[in-house]
Amino acid sequence: MREIQMVDLKTQYLNIRSEIDNSIKSVLDSTAFIRGPEVKQFEKELQHYLNVNHVISCANGTDALQIAMMALGLKSGDEVITTNFTFIATVEVVALLGLKLVIVDPEPGSFNISVEEIRKAITPRTKAIVPVHLFGQCADMESIMKLAGQNNIFVIEDAAQSTGTDYIFSDGSVKKAGTIGHIGTTSFFPSKNLGCYGDGGALYTNNDELAAKLRSIANHGMKIKYHHDDIGVNSRLDTLQAAILRVKLKYLDMYNTARISAADSYDKALSVCPEIIVPERVTYSSHIFHQYTLKIKNGKRDNLKRFLEEKKIPSMIYYPSPLHAQPAYSYLGYRETDFPVTTALCREVLSLPMHTEIDQEQLDYIILNVLKYFE
Repeated sequence: MREIQMVDLKTQYLNIRSEIDNSIKSVLDSTAFIRGPEVKQFEKELQHYLNVNHVISCANGTDALQIAMMALGLKSGDEVITTNFTFIATVEVVALLGLKLVIVDPEPGSFNISVEEIRKAITPRTKAIVPVHLFGQCADMESIMKLAGQNNIFVIEDAAQSTGTDYIFSDGSVKKAGTIGHIGTTSFFPSKNLGCYGDGGALYTNNDELAAKLRSIANHGMKIKYHHDDIGVNSRLDTLQAAILRVKLKYLDMYNTARISAADSYDKALSVCPEIIVPERVTYSSHIFHQYTLKIKNGKRDNLKRFLEEKKIPSMIYYPSPLHAQPAYSYLGYRETDFPVTTALCREVLSLPMHTEIDQEQLDYIILNVLKYFE
């Protein structure tokens, strides 16, 4: 059996090695390392895949969030609502821009932001909501967009963990994660479902005027070279990464299908154990399992993690501490009791190995040992 890894990027690379190597070589031969033709081609191809009017690439997913908030004209003191159960990038740009961060609990089953908690947090100063499509499954975007529309609030989707996820509206229509709000953002960090071999990110929008603003801000505030209409940043996807992403985009649906298949195997075997809660799959979204995250009951999570380590099975805790408990955000003045769902999740969640190259022998070994712990 091959060594089990949380994410097996090497085996994935070896399976598409000739295509990747050729794509890199073509960029090296061209020497168009910054804003080369591969960048525009990738943007067009991702735009087509997502069925969205505009894709604007940038340097990373954190920049994408910052550029989105800058483009929407959010000002110091404006309130931005997001979830307490997410990676720090979602909130740090809010703080960096001098905006007021308002965090709320997620749903305990889907791990995604609670619409009811958003509703309770809205004030006249609320200017944006940032739902995070966590672990590969969409937040309840139809309800969020309705709530935002009623209150004249922008919606910025953090879709970094959900490239390729389908959102299913109540009328049966379908849109890809990141294409529903006013702006969608993503990361191409190597471990993502669509990942490059370094840093990268992108923004999505269907609004032509907003797209021009986003593209300008990402390029030093320029629409025309050396003419600066906006205060901008320097955030670009380099040509080598775009060339790699063009190859991997062709395989994205296949990769996501492989993840779903692995999750099905986990679900079938692990759902029989009463102390394990397998990931909820909501009716309004597909789930592409960027992570496969269990809830382990009765305080046994940490001991299970140690047991799996002894069996050479990696696992991860996403996320071990709520955002409001991080020292950098103590200024917000929240108490632990303000977020009972987040606090409980941080004590219970455990993610098992999940990637495109995981095979049945590895899955069987992981499942065997997880269940063995609970015997």
